[in-house]
Amino acid sequence: MTTHVHAGKPRLDLRTAAPKAAKALYAADQAILTSPLDPTIRELVKLRTSQINHCVHCIDLHSHDALEQGESVNRIIQLSAWRESALFTPAERAALEYTEAATSLTPHGVSDEVWAGVRDLMTDEELGALVVQVALMNAFNRVGVPLQMPAQPRD
Repeated sequence: MTTHVHAGKPRLDLRTAAPKAAKALYAADQAILTSPLDPTIRELVKLRTSQINHCVHCIDLHSHDALEQGESVNRIIQLSAWRESALFTPAERAALEYTEAATSLTPHGVSDEVWAGVRDLMTDEELGALVVQVALMNAFNRVGVPLQMPAQPRD
């Protein structure tokens, strides 16, 4: 297996190469910010999706965003093992379960059991925002990984 260290500049500047499409992606992301989806769930979902997809740029970005919004270091550290952690609420667990199912789609998609888990804990508007957030984060990861977008230098 070849390892690609993402350092320096990305392979392509999407905002220059496809400005209308990039603008639409970022506009959709802004729309989710004003949705009724709980901001903590939103950031956990962004981070977990990025962990699954191995997008170093997004893992770095959303870890720092979560910290800036008051998320605890312990929850960020334990996010990849959220099922074993006692630090996550039932709503967060349901959202993370949905996130993993929708990110790692099997031939059967998202199971009825996983769907019922989020359906029971969220309004239609929250659930709609969750569905869009996970899909959008997967889209961002599928831009960041192929373009080898690096983590932001922070020192």
